[in-house]
Amino acid sequence: MARRKLKRVDLIFSKDCSCRDILADALKKPREEIIRMLIESGLKGRGGAGFPTGAKWKMAAEEESNRKYVICNADEGEPGTFKDREILDRVSLKVLGGMALCSYVTGAREGFIYLRHEYRFLIPKLEKTLDVFHKWMDELDLDFRVSLFMGSGAYVCGEETSLIESMEGKRGEPRNKPPYPTSDGYLGKPTVVNNVETLVYTMMIMRIGAEEFRAMGVEGSSGSKLFSVSGDTPKAGIYEIEMGMTLEDFVKEFGDGDAKAVQVGGASGFCVPRKRFSETHIGYQGGLKGFSLPTGGSMMIFNSSRSMYNVLHNYLDFFEEESCGQCTPCRVGCQQLRKGIEAIKRGEKSHKYLNDLLRLSETMKLTAKCGLGQSVANSFASIVENFREEMIY
Repeated sequence: MARRKLKRVDLIFSKDCSCRDILADALKKPREEIIRMLIESGLKGRGGAGFPTGAKWKMAAEEESNRKYVICNADEGEPGTFKDREILDRVSLKVLGGMALCSYVTGAREGFIYLRHEYRFLIPKLEKTLDVFHKWMDELDLDFRVSLFMGSGAYVCGEETSLIESMEGKRGEPRNKPPYPTSDGYLGKPTVVNNVETLVYTMMIMRIGAEEFRAMGVEGSSGSKLFSVSGDTPKAGIYEIEMGMTLEDFVKEFGDGDAKAVQVGGASGFCVPRKRFSETHIGYQGGLKGFSLPTGGSMMIFNSSRSMYNVLHNYLDFFEEESCGQCTPCRVGCQQLRKGIEAIKRGEKSHKYLNDLLRLSETMKLTAKCGLGQSVANSFASIVENFREEMIY
């Protein structure tokens, strides 16, 4: 399969459509048809995990319960990611439309926007938008109401079960799975938790159709995605690009001519060195040669002036601070990785000790309870293995 060249599109922020009209037309369709469209579109969660959206809605719809919920995960805490904030500020009605669509499909009657604490400045604007939205619900005869719920600034609450725990007034810690939220979520009821961007794309699929959406991107990674571009770039900002591009094309478009690494997916993602730009694609999987990396949207570019040791140390400081402390692999592991690279840098430990730290990070990946502890190995291993000399000298 030919690789996908970098191609910008304009679905998320396009103004050539009426959210109310899209929703009104969608509500005329049988619920099963909407699920089929989402499945055929190939839409996967745009928060980073990449779970098929249609399958998630289908599982919740099949649950027998007199109460179900829809939650918009707007707890955008991944370093380097700032696209959900822009969506909520500019096109929040598209987000709410996606929630209403999910309500119709699953039978939920109540929804929540779980808003990152640092985004509280959006509350007045969102409250006005909710007034408009609820009038739509009355006009369209859909019994669905949405409320705002403020997070408390915990990175771990970006994980859906930690988010649900905090909404229930508990400490924000991940639950054991199974059961999954689609059967046992908020208050023990079937719950769909979707990322802000994902919900907008469900509306766009209703507008353009599953076939047109799937025609974008590549096999296994269909459609487009918003990317938060930052770091050593003259074009910092938010861009919507088809899935499947190579990092080589990305750096040609957004780099400063001296990019030595791109951190794909924020602190929990992977650091890709220059030598692997041409073989690394952005996507979930599919029929492309080379490597395929998922991302929630964060794309941080580092040029030759940057110390990758400092970059890694920054990430480990972040993980150590944000670990909820519930499980030992994450609570202790983050501390030991930080202390370990500091000891090597000071010359107190041999460079061979990096191998021990790599094994520790792999143990964390296998044994940590949630995605926070499991993902530490992504950035740690990819930086240490590709920039080993910068960890020592």
